[in-house]
Parts: sequence; C-alpha cells; structure tokens
Amino acid sequence: MRDKLAMIEQRYDELEQLLSNPAVLEKRDEWMNLSKEMASISPVVELYRRLKQVEREIEEAQEMLTDNKEADMEAYVKDEVEALEQEKEKIKSELKEELLPKDPYAEKNVFIEIRAGTGGEEAALFAADLLKMYSRYAEQKNYKTEIVESHPTDIGGYKEVILGIEGKGAYSRLKFESGVHRVQRIPSTESGGRIHTSAATVAVLPEVEEVDVEINPQDLRIDTFCATGPGGQSVNTTQSAIRITHLPTGLVVSCQDEKSQLQNKEKALRILRSRLLDKYISEQTAEVAETRKTMVGSGDRSERIRTYNFPQNRVTDHRIGLTLHKLELVLNGDLEEIIEELSANERAEQLKETGG
Repeated sequence: MRDKLAMIEQRYDELEQLLSNPAVLEKRDEWMNLSKEMASISPVVELYRRLKQVEREIEEAQEMLTDNKEADMEAYVKDEVEALEQEKEKIKSELKEELLPKDPYAEKNVFIEIRAGTGGEEAALFAADLLKMYSRYAEQKNYKTEIVESHPTDIGGYKEVILGIEGKGAYSRLKFESGVHRVQRIPSTESGGRIHTSAATVAVLPEVEEVDVEINPQDLRIDTFCATGPGGQSVNTTQSAIRITHLPTGLVVSCQDEKSQLQNKEKALRILRSRLLDKYISEQTAEVAETRKTMVGSGDRSERIRTYNFPQNRVTDHRIGLTLHKLELVLNGDLEEIIEELSANERAEQLKETGG
C-alpha cells in the first residue's frame, strides 16, 4: 500500500506544477481534466500526509521516552503515544477505504425501470407504490425526477414505468435497488381478505452521455406509431410515438409520453444508451459475479432482494438480512437506513477481496 500511496502523492505534486503552468491554463479542456484528476486523489494525499506526520510524532515521542526518565513526563508521553497510535490506525483504515476501486458511474443520473411481475393487477399496483417510494426518496435528496415512459393500468397501477432521477450521486445511492421486490398484503382487488404475494422487478441504469456509449445510426431501426392511453388530442391521431430497435443486440426501446416525435426519440435514445451500457457491464462482470455471490449490487434482475410485508409492518432486505418494522415510512421514501447498510456491506466485501 505504501508504494501505491507514494505514487499517488508524486502524481499530485506533478498535477500541482502542471496546473500552474501558463501553457496548460490556456487549454481549458486539459486544465479541467487535470483539475478533476487532482480533486479525485486529493483526499488520499491529505490522509497519507497526515499519516506520515503522525508517524513522525510517534517517533519523536518515543525518543523523548528514551532520553527522559522522569515519571510524570514518562506517563504523559506514553499517553500521547497511545493517542497517536489510535489516530494512526484510524487513518490507515480510512486510506484503505479511499483506495477501494471507484465506481466510474457513481455520480451519474439514473433511470429506474419498474415492471409489474407475478400477481396481475396487484403487481401493477405494487409497481405504482415503488414508483412513489423512489420519487419521495429523490425529493428528500433534492434530486429532480421525470416520468420518462409509462404504461398505466385502468385502476392506477403500472405494467411498466421508467423514472428518470437527476442528481449528483444518484446512481451510487440507488444502484442496490436492482432486482425482484416482493409484496405480501391483502390486495384491494381481493374480496375474500386473503394475503397475496406479488412482485415487481426494478432495474437501475446509470444515464450516460453520447461520448460514453457510441451508437452507430446504421445499427438502429426506428419505427413511429400512434401513442395510446391518456395524453390529449395527439393520442391516436399523430405518429408521435417512437420505437427504436438496436439491431446488433436486439434491445428495443419505445417512448410515447411526449407529444413531439423528436422529444420521444431523444428520450428513447437516452434510455437505449443506458441499457447498452448496462448490458456491457453485466457481460463484463458476469464471471466475477459468479465467484462472489455475496456481493451486493451485482445487478441480477432475477434475484429476490426485498420483501414488503404489510400484515407485520415489515421490510426485509434478503441480501444483508436487514429487517425494519417501518413499512409505511419506507414506502414513503425513507430508504436511507437500508441504503447505508447496503453501502457498508459493499465496502466490507471489497475490503475482504483486497485483503483489507
């Protein structure tokens, strides 16, 4: 670890010199990229320099113990050394976390795709509950939200709905939500009062720019059709809805929520870029994920990750064995405790893998 820290510190010093170079200052893009790199390693360098300072102070204190045998002074210095040793261990622990691999998409905006699973109309109503849960959470975090695409049912549920969430760190907070969400309750559609189990699937995709995922226009088949469902005069009268098929992968994205064909096309392309990136990441990490089944956030869409039990006012996240008896609060967007536990578990798993 020391060699790596020394190299990072050396790079930091190089960046300081480069950023003060007039020739670099004139090149805005280069200056911005170097500034971002420097900001990204700054926390590590600060901790490393503090670690070296603490180690020097420990060494000086131990020399004082050797040179000075007065009882009062010896007790004072020993206390000082003990406090410094504790700080040293704390800094080393923080450095290990800082050196963990960073998710390149952590700061990205996200698309949350929610689809009704088993359970018919009750599953569609549960999908609507999940949409409300993520919307409320985003509101609490001061993120912006937008319904990108939706297929509502007649009684207020959703066969499928895509929620766009814009805000710094949105993906890092919500990436753990991918998987199967299960609900146990008496449906409003059930006259006999029996508890039913239904499910909905959630996929969290980082929103990426054109430079992140390049799409060849020749690989796309674009079809237009009339929008269906609520939407005003343009519904069923104009060819405003868009369906884009990515021929090499077979991925299909349709969008009809906007009245303008161009707006629907732009939205569909945004979703397609994110799905292509998600497919690429899934394929790239499939072999690794197979060898570390305990890793949270593998993105396995078939994995049952959480149960919402209404009779017992209980929410259980099966990946980490976390149970909370505050179902109503969770469905109103109080997800922070669950997300913090999942994040902590991910860091612990990464530290294990790196021998930390």
